[in-house]
Amino acid sequence: MRKVAVIGVGCTKFGEIWEKSLRDLAVEAGVKAIEDAGISGEEIDALFGGNMSAGRFVEQEHVGALIADYSGLASLHIPAVRVEAADASGGVALHNAVLAVASGFYDVVVAAGVEKVTDVDAERAEELLASSVDREWEAIYGGTLPALFAQIARAHMRAYGTTEEQLANVAVKNHRNAVHNEIAQYRREISVDAVLKSPYVAEPLKVLDCSTPADGAAALVLCDAEKARSYTDSPIYILASSLASDSLSLHDRRDITTMDATVEAARKAFKAARIEPSQVKVAEVHDIYTISEIVSIEDLGFFKKGEGGKATEEGETEIGGKVAVNPSGGLKACGHPPGATGIRQAVEIVLQLRGEAGKRQVPNAEIGISHNIGGTGGTAVVHIFSPSPS
Repeated sequence: MRKVAVIGVGCTKFGEIWEKSLRDLAVEAGVKAIEDAGISGEEIDALFGGNMSAGRFVEQEHVGALIADYSGLASLHIPAVRVEAADASGGVALHNAVLAVASGFYDVVVAAGVEKVTDVDAERAEELLASSVDREWEAIYGGTLPALFAQIARAHMRAYGTTEEQLANVAVKNHRNAVHNEIAQYRREISVDAVLKSPYVAEPLKVLDCSTPADGAAALVLCDAEKARSYTDSPIYILASSLASDSLSLHDRRDITTMDATVEAARKAFKAARIEPSQVKVAEVHDIYTISEIVSIEDLGFFKKGEGGKATEEGETEIGGKVAVNPSGGLKACGHPPGATGIRQAVEIVLQLRGEAGKRQVPNAEIGISHNIGGTGGTAVVHIFSPSPS
């Protein structure tokens, strides 16, 4: 298998983007990535696009061909495929793109992600997002995403003493980071007190413990690592790309305070990259709710099980701490277009490893990780990145 490098990145703003359509967002991100890579459309061999539910959000299927068409690539007749794995659609699209290049079948591939969610009202959006869980056994009985993550939070609190204040600290940190991210949906700080006083959505999760569905798109250009320096002086190498799954519904899980798909994807990724979690200095993890970040940093191996809340409260996940978690602001403050999030996370890691993250730059960042899940963890994708090919 060949090694793979990222040679270009692009991202739109995230938020309620009324003036742009799904195709507009996808094209904007793709063009930025292609320009950043310094390549022409004729050099692209394939496109993998993550998208959760364009058919239901904007009544548009056949998204792969649509993106290729409006990116000006239709006349080249390249393979263009939509990838769906709920909130993990972007991460799985990236995984497929990595495999396509690593196999030697393609040399230059675009991995992208896009979602347009604000064309439907909030109630409809919540209903559509609940399709990422087990519809027959969970959603139909009122098991919305916040309700299910609230169950995870309660179980974590009972087992490990995690507090609502520790959950609030996740939101506070991520909002503080997002102030310096020009694409973020919420570029303003919040306080622990504000989080604790915000209304409950599903106890113990409050409004400010929850990320917000958003519009947005992101894209990466990948190529064979041996050719990367012919395109750019600062390629970022993908040391590992790992995908795992688990039962879709919480009631079938071994332990709902642990996402076994994340544990397995991380184990495989660290083994492939030949590194330890302690070597990671910057991580973009799937903080769709504050409890999700706490569980994720434990399952990825950064902290022992049950210590994620304490570590957050003590500042170990801050920029400059043991491992900087979600310097972009994460899903919580950057916003969460389900199909785009996994790609956007990778874009942030690439910028960090290039030293191009501005005021949110993590010092001495040499190894970064992105972690993207679908639903409540039925799918998990982990990627490890470095400026060095080994």
